[in-house]
Amino acid sequence: MASALLASFFHPSEVVALVQYKLSAKANPNYSNNKLRERLYFFLNLTSRSFAAVIQDLDTDELKDAICLFYLILRGLDTIEDDMTIALDVKIPYLKTFHEIIYQKGWNFTGNGPNEKDRQLLVEFDVVIEAFLQLKPVYQSIIADITKRMGHGMAHYATAGIRVETIADYDEYCHYVAGLVGLGLSDIFAACGESPMLSKRKDLSNSMGLFLQKTNIIRDYLEDLHDKRRFWPKEIWGKYADNIEDLTKPENKEKSLECLSHMVKNAMEHIKDVLDYLSLLQNRSIFRFCAIPQVMAIATLSMLHTNYQIYLRENIKIRKGETVWLMKQTDNINAVAAIFRLYTRQINVKSNPLDPHFVDIGIICGATEQTCVSKYPGSTAELKRLQAGVLAGTSGNILAAAAVVAGAVALRNSFA
Repeated sequence: MASALLASFFHPSEVVALVQYKLSAKANPNYSNNKLRERLYFFLNLTSRSFAAVIQDLDTDELKDAICLFYLILRGLDTIEDDMTIALDVKIPYLKTFHEIIYQKGWNFTGNGPNEKDRQLLVEFDVVIEAFLQLKPVYQSIIADITKRMGHGMAHYATAGIRVETIADYDEYCHYVAGLVGLGLSDIFAACGESPMLSKRKDLSNSMGLFLQKTNIIRDYLEDLHDKRRFWPKEIWGKYADNIEDLTKPENKEKSLECLSHMVKNAMEHIKDVLDYLSLLQNRSIFRFCAIPQVMAIATLSMLHTNYQIYLRENIKIRKGETVWLMKQTDNINAVAAIFRLYTRQINVKSNPLDPHFVDIGIICGATEQTCVSKYPGSTAELKRLQAGVLAGTSGNILAAAAVVAGAVALRNSFA
């Protein structure tokens, strides 16, 4: 905790959020009366850092279990697709038939390499299958359909060597690995009584996934490069370099930053759809489940914009204190719209006027501002509240922040 507090030293609102988070009572579901569910949620916590908490915060067991299993099944599929030690002639048939495998009692898979981080999930995948077969048929059908479509998409790109040439390819790949998740979640929500409009607006559901996936792809440029993967579309990076690896060369820094802003602009094109989707949600726990990853994405995108560090080091993330602070704010559409206004303003301010995408990014930022003011008028008051918290990081409050940090660090051992 001390390192997280120190990282947020100049952001007292984050320090307070971190301390409150550490001191607050945590929801700690007890599944000991059901060994199957206990093992299921063990794997959820094992394989997911970001989704485990929001899934377990959903307000009914029926919805919680359906989405938990949806996540674990797609994680199992992804663990096969992601493992470069599995030969293609072995991998492809599994990807194409995984939607049938999930109906096979007792099935598991031990073919992952020893270093594959989620290997154990597939070793004990019979647990996931047993729980999946206990779901209502409507949920089974939704999950199997998305698994089939995703598996076939993964098989296509695995065969092609996961090289994304055009922006259309990029959108298609992101649709297969993330947009389909949005579609499946919308169908599950609708089956649980949320607005039926969710499953009808497939364009919005798709954009929810694409915004998250594109942000991750931008952030993971160097990690994917080291793994010999290329997710940035050549139609974009080819304008700035002869080879995608050349973006890391110091002599190409100016062009590399222009390429980065092009990628950021492309991701930002989904912002309006994200806000439109979230505005349709009525259930508070479903709203938070959907909105928290999206506010993390816009905060991450702001951090990535004009940040040359993405070409130099892996594992770039927003501060933990910022993450906790954002989670505390994400309670309704006006608050979320305010967060998007806050970070798109930051993106606009960071933009280089000499960058070829300066105007396009500015237009998207302006359109986001206009949309939020007209459709979510309560976001203006929320924005003022957020800005007050952010501005608390100015020099007049540093001593107060230091006192909070010192007190929290002194209590650290009490929370070990």
